[in-house]
Amino acid sequence: MNTLIAPDNNWALLSILFLSSFLAIYLEQTYKWAAKLTGAIITLGIAVLLTNFRVIPTSAPVFDDIVWGYAVPLAIPLLLLDANVMKIWRETGKLLLVFLIGAAGTFVGALVGTALLSDLVEGLPGVAAMMTGSYIGGGVNFTAIADAFHVSGGLISATTVADNLNMAVYLMILLGIASNSFFKKHYTHPHIDRVENAGVDKAGETLAASYWERHDISLKDIAASMAYAAVVVTVSKLIAAFFAGVIPDNNGLLKMLNTFFGSQYVWITNVSMVFASLFEDKAKEMHGAKEVGTWLIYLFYFVIGVPASIIMIIQNAPLLFVFCFILVVFNMLFCFVFGKLLRIDLEDIILASNANIGGPTTAAGMAISLGWTRLVGPCMLVGTFGYVIGTWLGIIIGSILGA
Repeated sequence: MNTLIAPDNNWALLSILFLSSFLAIYLEQTYKWAAKLTGAIITLGIAVLLTNFRVIPTSAPVFDDIVWGYAVPLAIPLLLLDANVMKIWRETGKLLLVFLIGAAGTFVGALVGTALLSDLVEGLPGVAAMMTGSYIGGGVNFTAIADAFHVSGGLISATTVADNLNMAVYLMILLGIASNSFFKKHYTHPHIDRVENAGVDKAGETLAASYWERHDISLKDIAASMAYAAVVVTVSKLIAAFFAGVIPDNNGLLKMLNTFFGSQYVWITNVSMVFASLFEDKAKEMHGAKEVGTWLIYLFYFVIGVPASIIMIIQNAPLLFVFCFILVVFNMLFCFVFGKLLRIDLEDIILASNANIGGPTTAAGMAISLGWTRLVGPCMLVGTFGYVIGTWLGIIIGSILGA
């Protein structure tokens, strides 16, 4: 497919990549409507538009080599600096509980969806593994599992298209639930009440900007954060290569262990989590890590929107969309049914489900945009915990299904 910018025009594509992430962040922090959408969804949407109007190609070395090869691995250690396991358990309360319930729903949904559609979609066990990881943690888990099971590029692209469309529908549903009278009648909602009493229209335009206000960041902070991230990735790749070499793969169990312990993303997660838990004070000193890590994830959101060709959706993605939607339905059923039984607040349920399906970035963005500022930190923590367990559970279900 001919495009205005050729796949090998690295600097033009890099400029669009960076400008798109800036525009999304600017809009999110300036306009109320954009804050409700969240910058992550805007970034993804810009990529979809540019692809379908044939401004940029659906694949290019700059996307694969820079974003998939470097930005995503570096983002994980930076975003996991808050992943003190004891702190997550101590401070998130019922939000973590309903998050884990939602993760179980995703897991069950993957099994049900595979049973229903495996005869119709070739390679569905690999998709089930990727989407389990993604819908428990986030896009970085999707990448890790795709790499672990060597899922074909065409299937990854088609699944990404289906996931993007599914995410747009899902987030609109969640936003609708937050203001729906039926759910407000049957669930407690103290944060919604607090925002309504404070006057959401007055505060709404600046909520995202207030959360991402300027912080004290020095050149040394940025250097320390990037050095830390690079060292974690390097050490993790070495550990993964060691285990991949010493664990045989001549039967099902050993193959699963080889895949799990031989994944660099599993070890990036493990090493980052250990550092954040054992050296919390040092982790807190790395000012700017959250900002840089979040910006790198914005680049990732752009790149996952790039393959979202409308033609490809029509040709390849309808059944994959149905499969992704099955996972979302089970996640939401588990969250809302058990949340009601356990008398958990509506806001906690919505953000826990969002942290599962969309990851900490979209969950925090939704909390900020709706004015639930007291839940931003907790939903970031549980979403980050999803990064920790998502790859593990995705690889487990992929191995169970024979991916």
